[in-house]
Amino acid sequence: MAEKIIMPKQGLQMTEGLITSWLVAEGEKVEIDQPLFEMETDKLTITIDSTASGTLLKIVHPEGDTVPITETIAYVGQPGESIPDEDSSAPAEEAPAAKDDGNVPVAAAPSEAREASADGRVFSSPRARMHAEEKSVDYRQLKGSGPLGMVIERDVLAAAESPKASPLARKLAEQKDVDLKDVTGSGAHGKIMAADVRSAVSAPVAETPAAEDQQIPISNMRRVIAKRMLDSLQTLAQANMRVTVDMTEAVHIRTQLKAAGQKISYNDLVLRCVARALKEFPMVNATMDDKYITLRSAVNLGMAVATENGLLVPVIHNADRMTLQELSAASKDLAERTKTNKLSPDEMSGGTFTVSNLGMFDIESFTAIINKPEAGILAVGKMEDRPAAVDGELVIRPQMQISLTYDHRILDGAPAAQFLRRIKQLLEQPGLLL
Repeated sequence: MAEKIIMPKQGLQMTEGLITSWLVAEGEKVEIDQPLFEMETDKLTITIDSTASGTLLKIVHPEGDTVPITETIAYVGQPGESIPDEDSSAPAEEAPAAKDDGNVPVAAAPSEAREASADGRVFSSPRARMHAEEKSVDYRQLKGSGPLGMVIERDVLAAAESPKASPLARKLAEQKDVDLKDVTGSGAHGKIMAADVRSAVSAPVAETPAAEDQQIPISNMRRVIAKRMLDSLQTLAQANMRVTVDMTEAVHIRTQLKAAGQKISYNDLVLRCVARALKEFPMVNATMDDKYITLRSAVNLGMAVATENGLLVPVIHNADRMTLQELSAASKDLAERTKTNKLSPDEMSGGTFTVSNLGMFDIESFTAIINKPEAGILAVGKMEDRPAAVDGELVIRPQMQISLTYDHRILDGAPAAQFLRRIKQLLEQPGLLL
């Protein structure tokens, strides 16, 4: 006759459990200790293993049923075996108490086995004892991982794979944090004894060989970047100034644009503000050679993009003639094609001013190096909530630091400061950009 699977008791206060998922379907084979179903108590969700081997003949209580403890929830047996004709709503008979030999009856609840172990006995599943005998493992020394501490099959298999050691050696190894796999046993058949663990603890630790230096060939791109950065620092009179921008209104307008289906980034707003400010301050949108300072008629914005091969600066040509939405589309397209090496030579040249944004890397503020022959570069840090004084009160506002590096040969401090202040004003009043 088919064997009953009952709702096990998981704790002294448990009176019923909710079946949340059956892991084996009717008609499928199941082994002892194989996960059979998941149940939810008033405290946690746990997986319950099968207490019988065979075929899952019938599920009495499907998923979603709340079942009292010790009530029959399924039957396991051989195909064709008869199933008792009983009212499934009636509680099953109380599971028999564990026998003195330490064996747990097939239908016994795990908690009953655990509670009975108060007298010092160790309870285990039949498959655990079978493997323990096969592999010469003393399951009585194992810490069970089954329901409420029962020793199950995986506990025995794990112990069989670990080095043979005496109980005292294992306890000492656990206390001293020693991996038994690194200890040589002096006992019979290589068994690890407590003295072996003590020797391993007192043995001098072998010095870890120093890691060897790694040499990376300098690529042509890295050579060009290094040369240009060094040349920029050596030949330009670079000066720097920075301000903090209150981004409250920028956050509001970006939220409104997003609600309207327009994906505008904060960097897009920065680019739009810079393009506007450069038209108002043409000396910043200029280049210089030995004879002339040339005011560029077009605003061609460079945007620094980090790639696997190094820093590249694609250029948005005629950025001053673009709307915010057009500028956003152009910057996204350029950034994507920069990272996939799909830019044309024209898209990498002709810049008149550059914006470098490291806010996505949590950089608060930094000083960027001018991209020659341009007159300046704007460095953008991350936006974050910071305390600010507004109308005599301390409030929290989203703020962002921007830093201008400029060529002092072309620009004096005052016009450079006015240009930076104008960008700040536009970012704090972004409605002027639309």
